[in-house]
Amino acid sequence: MQEVFKSQPSDVIIASFMKSGTTWLKALAFAVLHREKYNLSSHPLLKLNPHDCVPIIEHHYATRDEHYLESVPSPRVLGTHVSYSMLPDSIKTSTSKIVYICRDPKDVLVSLWHMVTKFEWFNKPFPFAKAFELFCEGRMPYGPVWDHVLEYYTKSIRSPEKILILKYEEMLKDPSDGVVKMANFIGCPFSEDEMKIGSVEKIVELCSFNKLKDLDVNKNGSGAGNVPNNYYFRKAVVGDWQNFMTPEMANTLDEITKEKFSDSTFTY
Repeated sequence: MQEVFKSQPSDVIIASFMKSGTTWLKALAFAVLHREKYNLSSHPLLKLNPHDCVPIIEHHYATRDEHYLESVPSPRVLGTHVSYSMLPDSIKTSTSKIVYICRDPKDVLVSLWHMVTKFEWFNKPFPFAKAFELFCEGRMPYGPVWDHVLEYYTKSIRSPEKILILKYEEMLKDPSDGVVKMANFIGCPFSEDEMKIGSVEKIVELCSFNKLKDLDVNKNGSGAGNVPNNYYFRKAVVGDWQNFMTPEMANTLDEITKEKFSDSTFTY
């Protein structure tokens, strides 16, 4: 992927650590970028899972189906969980935009644990305490969450025109503000007329958790890797970690986070 993938100048890359709000952001970005192309009443997101509308770059290389990415109409919205340092140079050096979303590590862990233990092939006991231990040690498929966030954040400080950082918690509080920020960043701002007729709010509603979760395709369908689409939709709330972590666990994770970000201005 690093050697072969060719980024296009108009690409929008949705980057994130796993279970950080990726599905939601993919839907929002796809709807924003292609709002002149699709009518909301017959929108692809009503029939397809967001991961089918916004393909994961590394998945198509892992399955030797990378040529599919070349067939995606421009401007492309593509997704990745790969850390910034491991991205293909063609993404780093092109004028493509990267929108990165991050989330409180405690909620990331809880959401990830719930998803992993749903898989039928994962047929061995995997208590939350073990998942907590591995997470704290950074033994995750895409590395430690703190390194992942810091790489993108640090680059965004140096190149704010290249990377936009969005925080899941802030997006939940005011999704319309996040959508406007993203639209401005990727070069397709909402016009005054669009703002007046509520285009932003309509996109937020189209991509809302409850709307997407209740669609037949997301209740009964499956997508990349034959992952059932309903695995991507659980609660979409802030603070669910309180139902699974002891105060000691939460304090331990908060202390690790504080230490990891001690030399940075980043905060969740």
